[in-house]
Amino acid sequence: MKAVVHVTYKKTVLDPQGRTISSKLNGLGYRNVLDVRQGKYFEIEIAGGSSREQVEAQIGKIAHEVLANPVIEEYSFELAD
Repeated sequence: MKAVVHVTYKKTVLDPQGRTISSKLNGLGYRNVLDVRQGKYFEIEIAGGSSREQVEAQIGKIAHEVLANPVIEEYSFELAD
């Protein structure tokens, strides 16, 4: 089973890299780009033998405790068989 985890800044947190990218895109002529939020992407391979519920709980814990800083970041994940 594979888990894909996305980590991004919370909407209330300033994203200076995203703002820089947005500004650069506008400067290159992409005037319809209003905002860019950057983040992190993780692919995690999980060995067989665990239930989907166990894997969901494990990935949620990994994302919360290791991959994201829950004070300033939010995360989402999806599982693929």
